[in-house]
Amino acid sequence: MPTQKTPKKPRIDALFRAFADRTRLRLLCLLRGGELCVCDLVDVIGSPQPTVSRHLAYLRRAGLVRVRKEGLWSHYRLATPPDALHKRLLACLACCETDLPVVLDDASRLIRVQQARARMCCKPM
Repeated sequence: MPTQKTPKKPRIDALFRAFADRTRLRLLCLLRGGELCVCDLVDVIGSPQPTVSRHLAYLRRAGLVRVRKEGLWSHYRLATPPDALHKRLLACLACCETDLPVVLDDASRLIRVQQARARMCCKPM
């Protein structure tokens, strides 16, 4: 019977470096609402796809997000926190809405992007 790998606990410095970048912070805030396709994140953030993917890879290596592949599309979600520090850091994302107006703008833009994309991109036809 195959054994399931226990996720490696992220290093504390990697967690804090992940939160220290504005783009990564915006991505984490967007993912608080649930799983999103890279195409949605690219449209909301307004950065080129390689840039967004690079930041998502950094967040994945830090243990903050998980990826699910579906055909050509990659869907990201917040990782389940393995410890209390990770859990508290994710809880702090709620403060970003009041301290960073761009986070509220991103949330509004995400709604518009998802409504416009209802029949395209990563959505099944």
